[in-house]
Amino acid sequence: MRKVVSGLFVSLDGVAQSPNEWQFDFDEEMGAALAQTLETADTILLGRVTFTEWAGYWPTVTSGEDAGFARWINESPKYVVSSTLDSVDDWANSTLIDGDLTAAVEKLKAGEGKDITVAGSPTLVRSLLERDLLDELVLLIHPVVAGEGRKKLFADDSALKKLELVSARPTSSGVIIATYRPVR
Repeated sequence: MRKVVSGLFVSLDGVAQSPNEWQFDFDEEMGAALAQTLETADTILLGRVTFTEWAGYWPTVTSGEDAGFARWINESPKYVVSSTLDSVDDWANSTLIDGDLTAAVEKLKAGEGKDITVAGSPTLVRSLLERDLLDELVLLIHPVVAGEGRKKLFADDSALKKLELVSARPTSSGVIIATYRPVR
């Protein structure tokens, strides 16, 4: 059975929205953690917002330091979860999931291949966790308070959900890479 794994940048105050506005440069350890995703996953789940933002950018990247990631994400099958999009045809290898999220993800997990990664998409991550569809949550916790009304990964009124710590390690820049699994 394939695993669904999410890796997100979060601030100390739990913000996951727009990390490009508050996170600092990648260090080697963060780069290695993200590179591991490329090696262990071959399918991508995206929410509407992340898909909309990325579909106009990643297909245009053909050189430079992000070319390897661009090639990987452009060539990989992408499943977009949205109840408002009519089409995802503007990004190659994209399929729209507009019906039963649980059934669609369970079908993907039962299929052949490597892990399934959730790219960005904190709203989708919350939905997957609530439905017991997320197998692993990797948080890259930055030593910064993002504040300014940005959306947190979990709302203050979220239901209780227990997770177990699988690993935690600090990086040279002070980011903590923490891996959790839901307690089932």
